[in-house]
Amino acid sequence: MSTPPSERARVKRYNHIADYDPATIHAILDAMPLCHVGYVFNGSPFVTPTLQWRDGDCIFWHGSAASRMLESAECQDVCVTVSIYDGLVMARSAYNYNINHRSVMIFGKPEKLSDEEKAVQLRNMVNKTIPGQWERLRPVKPQELKATTVLSMKITEASAKLRSGQPDDDEDADFPVWTGVIPVRHEIGAPIPNPKNVPGVEFPEDGHKFKIG
Repeated sequence: MSTPPSERARVKRYNHIADYDPATIHAILDAMPLCHVGYVFNGSPFVTPTLQWRDGDCIFWHGSAASRMLESAECQDVCVTVSIYDGLVMARSAYNYNINHRSVMIFGKPEKLSDEEKAVQLRNMVNKTIPGQWERLRPVKPQELKATTVLSMKITEASAKLRSGQPDDDEDADFPVWTGVIPVRHEIGAPIPNPKNVPGVEFPEDGHKFKIG
């Protein structure tokens, strides 16, 4: 476990599973594109799920230019979380039930990208799901870029928590109930073609590189 970057990023509960190493944090962000953005709108707290992607030491997310989440988050304090559920940990007592997981929490003030930067990062977003897919798509239209906002936030205040292995319930070792772990995995299914596809257009070979988790 490395040193926390700030007091608010320091893990207080279960700090023995905390990790502040950038490589660990980046790996979790890269493994799970779904994030939740916590922000304040009109004095009330909201948490919005959205797609995130990483480029270097920044994370990005996008949405409609009319999005209240993006408007409320710009240049304001937000908290972005990413979580991966790896398994159910079945212990001998409800108190010791747990989950194996990898998670990241990031604090910061996101900034809006310019139109030029926005186009670059939207390309990164698409190509991080399936390599080279942006180049296969119909070129983006100027009005589409105008209708889209992309926020960027430095990964400077972040912490990860990682839990793996069996339950911690040695004090109940003699109690006769099954204990162990039920692994949880994200399954990538076979592609389902759109019946309106242009005849003869095949699924891209790079599409098989798509993965989560």
